[in-house]
Amino acid sequence: MVDINKWEFITPGIPDIYFAQDNNPNMTKEEVRCLTLCKVRLKIDSVVYDIGAGIGTIAIEAALLAKEGLVFAVEKNPPAAAIILKNAKKFGVNNLRLIRGEAPEALAELPLADRIIIGGSGGRVKEVLSAAQAKLKPQGRVIVNAITVETLATAVKQFAAMGLDEVNTCCLNITRVKQAGRAKIFKGMNPVFLIVGESRGK
Repeated sequence: MVDINKWEFITPGIPDIYFAQDNNPNMTKEEVRCLTLCKVRLKIDSVVYDIGAGIGTIAIEAALLAKEGLVFAVEKNPPAAAIILKNAKKFGVNNLRLIRGEAPEALAELPLADRIIIGGSGGRVKEVLSAAQAKLKPQGRVIVNAITVETLATAVKQFAAMGLDEVNTCCLNITRVKQAGRAKIFKGMNPVFLIVGESRGK
């Protein structure tokens, strides 16, 4: 029996059902979270931005992994922001700070970041990445999760303009098995592109 009120493991990929959702569809799914957190290469003391945090699933997992660091969950939607706080309390993370607002403006007063995760940009991915570049420490890593063709194209072009090292892009096509009556069927999720790069050291 799954106890959704307890998570005792150190690996990323908390099942979706563990998170408070309150019927909010703005949630990064478990498999996408796993690869996002692996590719961003968190350290135990990383300072992390989760921009467009939704209900906070990535921010919560990042806070658990970077337990001696600090995670800033940036979210402009008030109902989603409220759920972030609910999830932070549920998982007992005290190194997460909710930033109510929209990037890039909401980043202005934040400390420099080791890792920046962009899950939502409100159609302003170019501006958000420009602001992220100014906030990223040397040898910091930035990752964009793109679900639209427009975000993908803009992110790839902007990464090239930023002169990042180790830039790579991959596409996740996740299929889950679902019960359909007496049979089980395959149900595909929307593809997600992950674009990641690292700032040059100084």
